[in-house]
Amino acid sequence: MIDRRSLLTALGAATVTLGLPARSLAKPLPSGGTSRARVVVLGAGIAGLVAARELERQGATVTVLEARQRVGGRVWTVRGGDHFTDTEGVTQTVGFSPGLYQNAGAARLPSHHEGVLGLIRELGVPVEPLVNASRSAFLSDEHGTLRLREASYDLRGYLSQLLQEALRKGTFDVELDASTRQALAKFLAVYGDLGADGQFHGSPRAGLASPPGATPRDLQRAVAPRSLDDILAHPALPFILFDDDILMQATMLAPRGGMDAFPKALAAALRRPVVTGARVTAIRREGEGVRIEWRNAAGQPQATIADRAVITLPLPILAGIPSDFAAPTTAAIASARLADSVKVAFESAPFWEADQIYGGLSFVGGETGVIWYPSDRFQAPRQVLLAAYTATPAGAKAFAARPLDQQVALARAAVDKVHPGHGADLANPVVINWGKQPFSLGPWIEWGQDGNDPATLDRLNQGDGPFVFAGSHLSAYSGHWQEGAVLSARRAVSLLVPSLSHVR
Repeated sequence: MIDRRSLLTALGAATVTLGLPARSLAKPLPSGGTSRARVVVLGAGIAGLVAARELERQGATVTVLEARQRVGGRVWTVRGGDHFTDTEGVTQTVGFSPGLYQNAGAARLPSHHEGVLGLIRELGVPVEPLVNASRSAFLSDEHGTLRLREASYDLRGYLSQLLQEALRKGTFDVELDASTRQALAKFLAVYGDLGADGQFHGSPRAGLASPPGATPRDLQRAVAPRSLDDILAHPALPFILFDDDILMQATMLAPRGGMDAFPKALAAALRRPVVTGARVTAIRREGEGVRIEWRNAAGQPQATIADRAVITLPLPILAGIPSDFAAPTTAAIASARLADSVKVAFESAPFWEADQIYGGLSFVGGETGVIWYPSDRFQAPRQVLLAAYTATPAGAKAFAARPLDQQVALARAAVDKVHPGHGADLANPVVINWGKQPFSLGPWIEWGQDGNDPATLDRLNQGDGPFVFAGSHLSAYSGHWQEGAVLSARRAVSLLVPSLSHVR
């Protein structure tokens, strides 16, 4: 069965609310232009890049240190020829054909994420629609496989029928006047696509057994309805509500050509280039300011002295760096536990389009979670299919513990279950185990779960002397969304600005 936590994880719902005023922080701070403070930003993910940009607007001189050889953090797009090595020493080389890519991390943008979308608009990053939900995709579990549209619209029909019958019999627990009963009965007939007798006999909304033909006599014929018992027996049935969540809208947005276009544009807009390959080795106080010790890409020791530091590193990474934070801050950082998630992508001819699937997700359960269909190259001869995206606590950790070849085989088998015979069409696999990615060690934090105390958020969001902390993991989004990184970065800068105003 699907428990509430699994459903929330799959829907991408935030697991904690901090009461931060999202709209008030979605817009950049007003330009200051008076401060000449020096600020060092640790991490060139979205939070670090946004913080650097906001600080530059205030007139500060900003140095951004990033351990990876790229910007973006968990916003990471892989393309043919890329190669990467995980914390277990396993190296993969991406074999996708030219023009193909997979967003290994963040991949979609809801329409209400004004901070991210505002920056993308301001930076001139082209965006395109992302089809996040398709009723032609499937629910698949131990009970069988059926189309989302069959589950959705047959269930709607039966529920409408039951309500109609209750109206006729007067068995509602509340009194309805005659005009309300009449209006509700009329709506239910349309809502459930009921027959003239008030019964549900099936609907073309659930799919067509045969489409309209060449003559007026060749009428469309709906698929036969499943029984109510059959539909309700599916443990995965709650996923018909997937795109009802405001975070999982049916139509979303993504930068054209890959999500990494966003952090690349942010980095290009900075006055000073990001220092990549910079591994922080110590975080210290220096008078009223900070001293950051690090090694460059050649392994040579370096040090950066600044008035303040904005720290956006993942907490398990930060916990491993010597520092002189206050004891409560150190304890809060050390206590954080990241969740895990895995993506397995393949290149293939788009066999799913023969099933009328253009974008969206099939929910397959088990260790592999979902199959996510591409939105960027409809009807192209080669596309990238995300054959597994697992993020439930037990499923992701069990899946990630398997050898790479087993992860690939399980993802292929999940596709074969929903699209029989097509597992063999999948080529050039790429596996992203987020818990094994250097400088990340996980995708997000489930506050209030996995032993994580939400009080840690309060401690870190207060800052620690010359250090302030930022990142989506410190927002109400818990690390799940880039919007949280933007909001957290702007909040962190707003805390810094008053203390920097005296620096000339």
